[in-house]
Amino acid sequence: MKENLILLHGALGSQAQFSNLKRILSDTFEVFAFNFEGHGGLPIKGPFRIDRFVRNTLDFMEVHRIQSAHFFGYSMGGYVALQLAHDHPEHVNKIVTLGTKFYWTPESAEKEVRMMNPEVIEKKIPAFAISLTERHHPEDWKDIMLRTGEMMTQLGNGAAMMANHFGEIENEVLVCIGTSDHMVSLEESEATAQQLKSGRLQTINGFKHPLEAIDQNLMAEICTGFFYA
Repeated sequence: MKENLILLHGALGSQAQFSNLKRILSDTFEVFAFNFEGHGGLPIKGPFRIDRFVRNTLDFMEVHRIQSAHFFGYSMGGYVALQLAHDHPEHVNKIVTLGTKFYWTPESAEKEVRMMNPEVIEKKIPAFAISLTERHHPEDWKDIMLRTGEMMTQLGNGAAMMANHFGEIENEVLVCIGTSDHMVSLEESEATAQQLKSGRLQTINGFKHPLEAIDQNLMAEICTGFFYA
């Protein structure tokens, strides 16, 4: 019987971005993916919060009668997976994160939020704006971006997990970071891997931050090797 694996998407993302990875991993795992509320066309129900996305995950697992699963979390999805492991460890087996930002301060949050100006993106990166329009229709991607920025500000102002929280997580976690990821630092990834009780760091040569830019077969191989180790 195949083990369960749930894929958690990143900020501004959707489950559709996992189509190739899900197909590859489905040879080995019973793979699931879903959209957090407000993403991928789901209605926006209120402010974006990590604990709300944790609740989305638990609700999904309940509907699909999944008692526990491995998790692959990309970017924000990795953060959600670790928060889930901290708060509800009985539902989590092993975790792989990729390109997850762990270190949040008012300054780091402000830096992230500055890059999330819908008007600037629409003007200077129109292709990205179009992709977000398609990804989140019928919801307004600009509203989603602003709510994501507000969530980041909240994380920077004290809502983020701290070293002691990571240190309380019992699950085995593989923290992955690409050598060409310019959005997340090697230092914060390494520090978090060390803070976790059963954490390991893996740098992946050439991986950039965008999920679409990575080698899906290699990522699947890394996940499979870790989950079955």
